Amino acid sequence: MCNRVRSVGVQRDGAFAEYVTVPHENVWVHEHGGRTDLISPELGAAFDPLGNAVHTALKFPLVGEDVLITGAGPIGQMAAAVARHAGARYITITDISPHRLEMAKDCGADVVLDVSSTRVADAQRQLGMREGFDVGLEITGQARALQEMIENMNHGGKIALLGLPFRQFEIDWTAVVTRMLTLQGIYGREMFETWNAMSAMLSTSQTLRSAIERTITDVLPATEWEQGFALARAGTAGKVLLDWTALDA
Repeated sequence: MCNRVRSVGVQRDGAFAEYVTVPHENVWVHEHGGRTDLISPELGAAFDPLGNAVHTALKFPLVGEDVLITGAGPIGQMAAAVARHAGARYITITDISPHRLEMAKDCGADVVLDVSSTRVADAQRQLGMREGFDVGLEITGQARALQEMIENMNHGGKIALLGLPFRQFEIDWTAVVTRMLTLQGIYGREMFETWNAMSAMLSTSQTLRSAIERTITDVLPATEWEQGFALARAGTAGKVLLDWTALDA
């Protein structure tokens, strides 16, 4: 892992410019077995958030495991689809948006929880679980979400942490230690390994392709970027894409 990584749109300006330069080795060709038609341009445009979902979901083995995902935004929805594809037994996802929870259910979640009125322990009872979740995928960066995840993990459970908190917060380290939990931070520093895995999974599974495509709810002309940002801020859309092809004419 490079300790001097500079990301476009993070440590340097992004692609809202007339020109943007990147190293040639960072240019990704969507190709599998000589075919370039399996991954649509829209799906290819979603590889950045999908990469976060795949990196997080595949950090720990999922076959036969019970998985808890906190956060049902586009990345959480994608993580649910990947976990289902990877062989998870039960998948529970939490959020406070009924609309996004419905979308997550469509991506393969067995139980969707509105944590403004329901607790994660209720999902365990609903699924007949006795010992807690084996794998947790924390997407939100919210203190309460992580704490409730810790409270509902099986002994020896593993948590992948993708969400970045707005401020520092305490967690129950006694529970982490006595339950022998593993907490693993996730950051975009395994891009090529992750994108290879993504390309292989998407190219060989129509079910997974369809699930990920459903997380893309809006494709707007680039000239309507203000509407796109408004949709994203509203929190009711999935992934919003801007189509630049008309500007090339």
